[in-house]
Amino acid sequence: MSLVVICGATATGKSDLAVMLAQKIGAEIVNADSMQLYTGMDIGTAKLTTAERGGINHHLIDILDIKDEANVAWYQSMARGVIDQLIDQGKSVVVVGGTGLYVKAILDDLNFPDTNPELRQNITEEAERVGNEIMHEKLAKLDPAAALAIPKENLRRIIRALEVIALTGKPFTANLPRQESSRYPMAKQFGLAFNRENLDQKIDERVENMWEKGFAREVSLLMTKGLEQSPTARKALGYSQIMNYLKGECSEEFAKEETKRTTKAYARRQETWFNRDERITWLPPAINTVRLEKLLASIN
Repeated sequence: MSLVVICGATATGKSDLAVMLAQKIGAEIVNADSMQLYTGMDIGTAKLTTAERGGINHHLIDILDIKDEANVAWYQSMARGVIDQLIDQGKSVVVVGGTGLYVKAILDDLNFPDTNPELRQNITEEAERVGNEIMHEKLAKLDPAAALAIPKENLRRIIRALEVIALTGKPFTANLPRQESSRYPMAKQFGLAFNRENLDQKIDERVENMWEKGFAREVSLLMTKGLEQSPTARKALGYSQIMNYLKGECSEEFAKEETKRTTKAYARRQETWFNRDERITWLPPAINTVRLEKLLASIN
């Protein structure tokens, strides 16, 4: 019985490799991508189709409505509940995703301070006055690691991080231990490495492919279901850019190029985040069949 984590930047082939591994070791898969939690967000999150899942049970996919709010504490409880249940049944588990805080929340004992409504409101009002850029810069000065993990587009998480810093007097990431896995000592983490130039090219190709599959139509449909009012889902890469295009605030080509640019920036932040965890074994650039062999050799 194994617990394997496959992580790394977007567009590195994590989902496909996870399916290949799960088929080999008889495992089930637990999603650690914060946006694949949402029903209907399929093309833009590169969610595997039912056929692409290869008969493997996938957990924590399509479990939220786009108007629902997700947070790390809630995800930690959900993910650990699923993993513990599978392990109790004697099954192996493959956790796969690029949301660094979600991966760490599974493995490590994170502390989540209570919220202070008055303080939260003060920070929110400041954010409304000065905007995302200034608030993200403020976070970067107080806690550079948190700024790496939280995109500047995600104002809700920026506000929460600043609230925690104000409440505790410590960096937001002070609650993120770097010791050995405290919850699942048997867990083995693997990261998928890519050289920068090739990864940028893969991201460009992925975004073009998403557009061809009907990404704009997907966003348009979700807007009729409340995407613009969503506290979390509307911040997803590509979705906010396409909403701007559909509202006439920019051209379609600009929305596409902005999606490529912000995705590349996010991939760099993911790389920096995961590189800080010394428990991760990095699999060098290669086709997934080669990576699978290396992975199997490491866990057997």
